Amino acid sequence: MSTERRLAPKIHARGDAAGLDAVLELVAFSARPRSLAVALDEMPAMIAAALRAQVCSIYLLEGDDLVMRGNVGFGPEAIGNVRLGVGEGVTGLAVETMRPMSLETASAHASWRRFPGLGEERFPIFLAVPVPGASRPLGALVLQRRDPPAFHGPEIELAAALTAPIAAIVERARLVDALEGRRAGGGAAGRRVTLSGRSIRPGQAMGVVFNAPRPSRKELRGPARPNPADAQQALSAAVLSARRAIGSLERHLRDHGEAAALLAALRMILDDHRLRERALEVAAQGRTLGEALQHVGGEAARAARRAGEAFGVERAGRISEVCDALAWLSAQERQAPPRRAVVVCDALNAFDLLTSVGVAFPAAVVTAEPAGAGSFRALLDQLHVPVVTEVPGLLRWATDGERALVDGNHGLVSLNPKRSEVEAFRAARRPEGPAD
Repeated sequence: MSTERRLAPKIHARGDAAGLDAVLELVAFSARPRSLAVALDEMPAMIAAALRAQVCSIYLLEGDDLVMRGNVGFGPEAIGNVRLGVGEGVTGLAVETMRPMSLETASAHASWRRFPGLGEERFPIFLAVPVPGASRPLGALVLQRRDPPAFHGPEIELAAALTAPIAAIVERARLVDALEGRRAGGGAAGRRVTLSGRSIRPGQAMGVVFNAPRPSRKELRGPARPNPADAQQALSAAVLSARRAIGSLERHLRDHGEAAALLAALRMILDDHRLRERALEVAAQGRTLGEALQHVGGEAARAARRAGEAFGVERAGRISEVCDALAWLSAQERQAPPRRAVVVCDALNAFDLLTSVGVAFPAAVVTAEPAGAGSFRALLDQLHVPVVTEVPGLLRWATDGERALVDGNHGLVSLNPKRSEVEAFRAARRPEGPAD
């Protein structure tokens, strides 16, 4: 072999090795700042191609839970809903020990955690690699194969190296800062953070934050004691506003299931002449209209508790919430949500529907508490907007008027997103022009 041939460099051109091409694409992708949502969408497929895996999952550590936020290989319903504790399952053990763990038949391991409906047993060859952060774990990278060979030395080393861009993107998103701020009771208006929760409805939307009102009992009572004619007029106006809110929600429902039944039940409460007559009767005794409505709601709750029937107690709770909504709507001029706002609340109830969500149809809904399994969960599932629930610390971080980008695909809420994220969101919704 000539000296010239030995010294000539070998160019590893595209197409020579699929794994190398995938790694270089991933490196190029990671070199530019990306939003967390884009990274969670794109990186699993790139990593799976680099390591010849059928499944790639990215788990993020949120509080004490490892939550699947990115995936290729499973259905979209797994994202945000597959959760493990640190030390739970093979993935949790990898994070607890901060060392990679690999198995040829993962389901045979004593620590295996099965998720019904996920079908992980189809991909028994398993590798879990922790994603380290500056002071604490950030999550885990999990790879799975259907057929041999098992993951071996160089592949495990490559997977460990590929956790670095994941860590960099998570840190840039300030997700860790937000989680640490929650524990410390922090929060500041105008700060750029990404909060995480559980997705109820997929999709992405952007709008200004509107915190659903949670007034004190004093605020619900109103500022004055009107004469009977004024009280009747104020109550009629509040009922009309609430009916309009229900009508707006009904127009946005996709079918007439449990959600429609909930709205019909609220309409029946509003149409109950006895309720309104009783409120005006109490108001005529010298109370404000708000106090009278609260009194009527309390009477309904006490009567239901005495009867002891579950249905009656549930209906009484709705009557109380409707009365509070009418008190709020009748007390004085209230600020309505801006058009296409991101409505933020602790847990959705009838008060929120009548005073916020139904008043100006939102771009998205985000709640701090679980959606539950009843009619309100059904209503959230029926709306044509992204919905994210179970967002700890939401009410401390979200401030009225801030811009929020809600990612219902991954269960993420970005407050004060970067300009690049806003432009990427708008570009994704811009209709494509005609082909050349």
